[in-house]
Amino acid sequence: MTVQPVSAPPMVMGKIHQLITSKGIDEARRSAGADKNARLCVDAAYGVLCDDQAQVGIAHAGFAMAALPHKKVQESVWERDGGQVKLLVESGLDSERRPIGIPYGSIARMILLYLQTQAVRTRCRDVELGSSMNAWLTAMGIPVGGKTYQIVREQSRRISRCRLTFFRRTLTTELVTNGAFVRDAIMPLDPDSSRQVPLWQDRVRLDEGFYQSLIEHPLPLREAAIREISNRSMSIDLYIWLAYRLHALRHPVEIGWQSLHRQFGDGYKEVRFFRRDFLPALRLALAVYPEAKVDIVDQVGLILNPSTPPIPMSSRMIAARG
Repeated sequence: MTVQPVSAPPMVMGKIHQLITSKGIDEARRSAGADKNARLCVDAAYGVLCDDQAQVGIAHAGFAMAALPHKKVQESVWERDGGQVKLLVESGLDSERRPIGIPYGSIARMILLYLQTQAVRTRCRDVELGSSMNAWLTAMGIPVGGKTYQIVREQSRRISRCRLTFFRRTLTTELVTNGAFVRDAIMPLDPDSSRQVPLWQDRVRLDEGFYQSLIEHPLPLREAAIREISNRSMSIDLYIWLAYRLHALRHPVEIGWQSLHRQFGDGYKEVRFFRRDFLPALRLALAVYPEAKVDIVDQVGLILNPSTPPIPMSSRMIAARG
């Protein structure tokens, strides 16, 4: 029996980019109608198609299979199992031995993407912060001020203190990498909350184990794509996952809803509720990855098809060399 992909508006099923190119952005926005997610997809796709700088960002390839939580969690140890890769994140402690909490959400991901990108670009564990991090976050659509100041500061604090364990599995072995994201805190200490202090230190040193693993397993991403989805943590995870998986495929691969739920559905007890929120996030990720070929099959899950990577191979080689 042939399974037909589930029907959906053209702009969210891979034709959005053709529509923008052939009819223009105004016609694409009219075609989206009152569908909020479709409008987001149109604008995100347009932002990527208009990108002429093609700046390359970097994520650790392990985050394609195992990522941070999307929302605040109460546990002091976070576990994400992506099959071949498993990630444990342990909350750091304050000076009174109280758990600080696990980093979560889109801003934590954006801070980490900056640190990883700069480390690979400069081929150095020491990453400049200060105005450089502020400028990058602002360029990515996250101005560090107003309501976001406390969120950015809190996520930086959590990133600075947490501990990591990556498990990479093969048929015969399990490679375990222990460490942290950073060796030094990202933020200066502020014992007096009434004083005005800089948000960042001048520079931070990445943990040696994390840095070495990052250099060995860099995943090039398109910064324009990250900018368009910078406030959507699940879309960020899906974009990274697709960027990792699709270009390496030699034939179509079916991924069932249960498998997708296990990998991406933290916080969802039932698959049906996970699917409800997963599909808009996926469509947004596909909007910023024009080369991706993914079919959504209603009762089955996804069919991933071999696709061109979001970063051309020549740029991937340059990014990998730093």
